Amino acid sequence: MKAVTYYKFGSPDVLKIKEVEKPEPKENEILVKICNTTVSAVDSIFRKGDNFFARLATGIFKPRASILGTEFSGMVEEVGTNVKLLKKGDKVFGSSANGNGAHAEYICLPEDGPFVIKPDDITYEEAAAIPYGALTALPFLRDSGKINSGQKVLIIGASGSVGTFAVQFAKHFGAEVTGLCSSSNVELVKSLGADKVIDYTKEDFTKNGEIYDIIFDTVGKTSYSACKKSLSKYGTYLTAYLYVSILFQMLWTTKISKNGKKAIIAFTGLRTFQDKVRDLHFTKELFEKGIIKPVIDKKYPLEEIIEAHRYVDKGHKKGNVIIIIDNRENGS
Repeated sequence: MKAVTYYKFGSPDVLKIKEVEKPEPKENEILVKICNTTVSAVDSIFRKGDNFFARLATGIFKPRASILGTEFSGMVEEVGTNVKLLKKGDKVFGSSANGNGAHAEYICLPEDGPFVIKPDDITYEEAAAIPYGALTALPFLRDSGKINSGQKVLIIGASGSVGTFAVQFAKHFGAEVTGLCSSSNVELVKSLGADKVIDYTKEDFTKNGEIYDIIFDTVGKTSYSACKKSLSKYGTYLTAYLYVSILFQMLWTTKISKNGKKAIIAFTGLRTFQDKVRDLHFTKELFEKGIIKPVIDKKYPLEEIIEAHRYVDKGHKKGNVIIIIDNRENGS
């Protein structure tokens, strides 16, 4: 099968499309023919290898897993002898079991892995654009942020893959949502339901006097220290990006400090398969009701995945970048 491989950290040029052995499902696994996957910011970070915490996950000196890719949509091609819940031909979407391996024509997953059946009214492309953003934004806001109706919420990086879902989830939970993005993305963020949008090229939200119950930095561009004055008395600062200072700030604000404000990072990728499946079902139901929609920026064939990585590296993508591996049913 074709797969996008990398054996050292670096620029997009380290990626090579190679023929590798097609995986065979174990007795409790399924084999999925992948139709679509994405290039996410995490794929870019893992490929570069210049983040210390990322290296702890991917390999200190070289990548432990040679195939990137965290989310997918596709069709079950084969099932193991002990698989009872799925059959050949089932359409599925979700996350890879170990956070990698989806940039390939096939992937094996445990029967109880982090994926769900794809409804017919969700295209393969839309389905592939759901897991990473939704499975990050939802637990951050609902579980870590304890979001409630009527709260004021600021989403930083509101036009990205996590941010676009965060805006929509926050609105669904009844919050008053402000999105922070660049000038070119203001209308997009408004279309997702944001009550207000701040263009960070024209206004510094930390100096406008606005106070928020939750500030969710989806892109790692701020800090708790910089945002603290913009938090309400019992406000929560959430960040999806791991850096040394946030670990100390989280310990201080949750265990020691008495001022009521909290800094939190949640390791959403480490949650159980069951938790991820639950949230995929939740998101799927909201999609079917027209409440949630994934945002797709660009599409690339597998052969142009290096160009896709170069685009993601610029840090300005809107929502998701789709990789087309099998254009089955024209994406439906």
